[in-house]
Amino acid sequence: MSIDELTFDAAGLIPAVVQQYDTREVLMVGWMNAEAVRRTAATGRSTFWSRSRQEYWVKGETSGHRQHVKQILVDCDADTLLVLVDQEGPACHTGTRSCFEHGEIEVLH
Repeated sequence: MSIDELTFDAAGLIPAVVQQYDTREVLMVGWMNAEAVRRTAATGRSTFWSRSRQEYWVKGETSGHRQHVKQILVDCDADTLLVLVDQEGPACHTGTRSCFEHGEIEVLH
């Protein structure tokens, strides 16, 4: 599949779920535009678009907690990416391994 076939939202972005390639642990979610997807594919380093700063950022560029991209998968609607990585150190900016360790919403059965 080519980047041109992806479905970006009105802001030109697509969500990218980042997962550890071997354990399938969900690490984080980021946003990419077409150029960020291109950069990620070309460099093998997760590159995102910062909605708040309006600039590109490469995961681990300042922290050293790099993501080495193994594969980029596209969902059935071509509107979400699954980025399989080998994560160095914590993935979350808070210092935890995963961004999904900070709380839980109770599910009533």
